[in-house]
Parts: sequence; C-alpha cells; structure tokens
Amino acid sequence: MKPYLLSLSCGVALFVLSLGLGIFFVEQQFSYLACLLTLLGAIAFSVQLRLITKRNLKVGASPGLKRVLIVERGRKLFFIISAVIVSTAFISLSHYLANLSNVRWDVTEYKQHTLSNNTMEYIGALTTEVKLTAFYVGMPPKYLQDILAEYERVSGGMIKTEIVDPVEQIAYAATFGNAINADERKVIVQSLGNRKEVDFSLKALSEDQLTNAIAGVSRAPRTVYFLAGHGEYLTSNDENTGLSKFKQLLSDNNIHSNTLMLGITQSIPEDCDVLIIAGPRSQLSQQEETLIADYLTKGGDALFLIEHTLISSPDNPLSAEQLQKNPSLNGILNQWGLDIQSDIVVDFTNHVGGDVGTPATKNYQKHKAITEGLDYTFFVRPRSIRLLHQRRSSIKHAIIASTASTENSWAETNRMLDIQYDPHTDTLGPVPFSYVVIDEKNAEDQQIPKPSDTRLIVFTDADFLTNVYINQYSNGQLALNLVNWLAELDYKTFVSAKEIKVERLDLTSKQKRQVIVVLFLLPFLLVIAGFVVWLKNHR
Repeated sequence: MKPYLLSLSCGVALFVLSLGLGIFFVEQQFSYLACLLTLLGAIAFSVQLRLITKRNLKVGASPGLKRVLIVERGRKLFFIISAVIVSTAFISLSHYLANLSNVRWDVTEYKQHTLSNNTMEYIGALTTEVKLTAFYVGMPPKYLQDILAEYERVSGGMIKTEIVDPVEQIAYAATFGNAINADERKVIVQSLGNRKEVDFSLKALSEDQLTNAIAGVSRAPRTVYFLAGHGEYLTSNDENTGLSKFKQLLSDNNIHSNTLMLGITQSIPEDCDVLIIAGPRSQLSQQEETLIADYLTKGGDALFLIEHTLISSPDNPLSAEQLQKNPSLNGILNQWGLDIQSDIVVDFTNHVGGDVGTPATKNYQKHKAITEGLDYTFFVRPRSIRLLHQRRSSIKHAIIASTASTENSWAETNRMLDIQYDPHTDTLGPVPFSYVVIDEKNAEDQQIPKPSDTRLIVFTDADFLTNVYINQYSNGQLALNLVNWLAELDYKTFVSAKEIKVERLDLTSKQKRQVIVVLFLLPFLLVIAGFVVWLKNHR
C-alpha cells in the first residue's frame, strides 16, 4: 500500500473509533451501531499500525538500522505519552484552581451568572446563617442552580441552599406551612427565626430579590415616619407624584414606613429611627416645629426634603399667599447652621431635558455610606443652601451634592422666569443644594450614659424621590443611602434592578454530552490530521 494511502486509512480508522466511543458516551446505553463502529475502528487502526511497522522494518536493510528505527519509534512513543500526561495534568490542575478561585468572568450582557460587588460584599460579611429553600416543580433550570451555588460559594458556608420539588417531596414541603401547586415557584429565606418568601412564578428569580430577602431576615428592622398634614408627598400615592415606590424600596431593605400626623399625636413615637419631612406645601405650626426641634436635640435623626420656591412671570406676580407656599423650615434648620434660600439653582452645562432648573450632577462630597458609587442624580428646581456664620461649634457640616460648573451655574434669585446671571444678587456656582449635619454628643453633657448623635440631611428638592423620577439614574440608590446612614446602620442598601430579558439555554443531560463530544472531537480531529501528516513525512 502506498504511504499516503496508509496514512489516510489510519486517520479514517481513528475517526471511526472516536465516533463509536462518542456515541457510547452520549447515549449512555448499549448500542449496536456504537459497538460496530468501535470494533471496526479498533481493528482497522490495529491493522494499520501493524502495516506501518512492517513497512518501516522493510526499509531498514540491516539489523543495526532496524534497532535504530525501533529506538527512534520508542523515543517518539515516549514523547507522545509524556505529552498526553502533561496535557491531562494541566487540564486537571487548571480546573482545580478555577474551582478554588473567586474570580468569575461573566461575558453575558447583564452579568446574569455572577453576583454584583454590593451583593458579594454583603454576603461575604454575613455573621448569621441563612437558609434558602427553592420550590420548583420538575427539573429546575440551570440558572437557578447556578445562582444558588454562587450564594453558597461567596458566603463561605453561611448560606445553605436546596431545591425542592413539592410534588415529589410533599411531606417535606408541608413542613414550611405553604401548599405550593405546580404553577408556583418560590424561595423561602430563613434566618434568626425570620422568614421571607420570594415568588418567581411569573419571571426569573433575580439577584436583587434574593439579596433583599436575605438582608430582610438577617438584620434588625428600622422604622421611619413620614410627616403628613401639610401637603407633603404621600407614600400611599401610586401616581407620579407619590412616594409609593420609595416606600417599597425601604420595605425591601427591611425599613418599615409609617405616617405621622403631629397635629394629632402631639409627639414623635419612640420607635422612630428617622423622621422624613417630604416637601410640605404649607407652614408647620409653632408647636410642631418645637416638637421636631426637641426630637433633634435629643439625638433624633431626620431627612428634610424642602420643595422649590414658586415662580411666575412679570405680568402675573405672586400673591402673598403664594409666597408662603413650600416653606423653607428655616425656623428649625437655622438651629443647625443651615439657611434655605428663596432662589432657584440653574445649570446651563448639565441639566435634564430642556429645563436648566433641573440640574444633573455627579459633583458629590466623598462619603462612603452616602455617595460612593453613585452615577448622576438630578433634582427639580432645587434651592441653594447657605451656612450661617453663627452656629454651635459641635455641629459639623458637609455638602452632599452641588452643581459642577463654576461659570454656567448659579443660584437665580429672579423668580419671574428671567434667567440671567446678576453678580449683585445671584450666587455663582458650584452651588450646594444638599447638606449633611451631625452633632456629636458628649456623655458628660447628657443625662443618659450613651447619648445618640443627631444626624440631619437636607435636600432642597423632594421630586427626585417621587414615583416618576426615583428609578432614573441613581436617584433611588441615593435615597436609600440617605435613610440607611440616618438610621445609623452600616450595611449596604440594595435597589431593585430594572427588569431585564434574560436569554438562557437549558440543555438536557444528553445534549450536554453531545456538546462535550463535539468540543473534544474537533481538537481530536486536529490531532488525527497532524498524525496523518507526520506519517506522510516519515514514510
């Protein structure tokens, strides 16, 4: 047989042999076709090797040359075996190190197979055990198995997960107290005797749902009160001007929201961790201001959201009643060194839409709990804030956000829609419209052994938290960060991610084996081609 035909037939024999073994692996059962291909391939390959050996021995005219050929073949065989061993060891070691490594490379558009940095930081610092029990009828999808495995891995053993089929394991499922039918898919999150349910019957389970549930059961709850009775934005309002989405974000982070009518209760409840005053349209009574001032003096924490000043046109001047709308609450804030101005912050360089009175900014004061990691936030016609020269030395102030431009932004005092910088009355940028205030108490100054510091945050806009704006840019994350810091909690807050369309390919076990065969068969064919070329060059 000619050398090139011998090489070609050897390659064909190897291909038939690999095809038969591949069918065995995919089918995982006895197959006449697989047996036939494997047997024919093995016999043909053995015959070809025998023919190659005889041909090589005939080439050698003397016994000495034959011995040289045998030694040469032995050396090549040694190199081949060594290459196989080294390749196998490399693949095994790389897989072992990959399983040990915490680094994940997720090339999907929405990073759906890896956890976010916020989640990993929070999960990695858990000090209490959490159990996640997923109920799924039938074969669970691969993404569900992957996300639960990631939570277990990142938590370092603090999170235990399981997937239960409530139809097959009906007795065990009954211990959770819920009858789950074939159409329901839930995750029961348990820790410290607390329990939350995450329903993913209608859409795929997401990371933010799980992380919020874990945070809800593994940490102490907080309570905030929203002041009402003066035209404030309401948490019960589901329309664009309401705060229902803000309330839901707080609830997702284990922060309970209540409404407070000071005119009725005449006191601020003891369980109030943060008092939120969200854009009152009318003046507070003197008694209400006194109650709030006393609450702050005793170490209470509060978030003030002051609404914008009203504007008009020269032919329609504002009435005395209109001038009293949207009070500045300076009667309270002046005691903490802040003075809210009756102007409008404009920014011609960076604003939202066509309204220069809606500045967008990333010009934040560095603050790990409040501004770290924020993208742009924007505010609707905020006012400027000035610091009073005469203020208590124990009070510390810091700007949270301001305009970035030094020439194209300023605090406009003209409220007649004539926006033009006047150096005599207007304040050139950067213009601050939010401040954080903290008053650190000393034990010797108080009757209580461990006095609480007063934390106070003021923004001269409330619209950025309303339903229509809170999910835009980083407005929602900023809002949660504010309440989180005021409640004196160190954990991170989590904003529910926007709903995304997740494309997943779930394979059966047979399909997975087919993929493996194809992935390994292609490199193997390259080896066969190389072997054929090698035989041809060494005929």
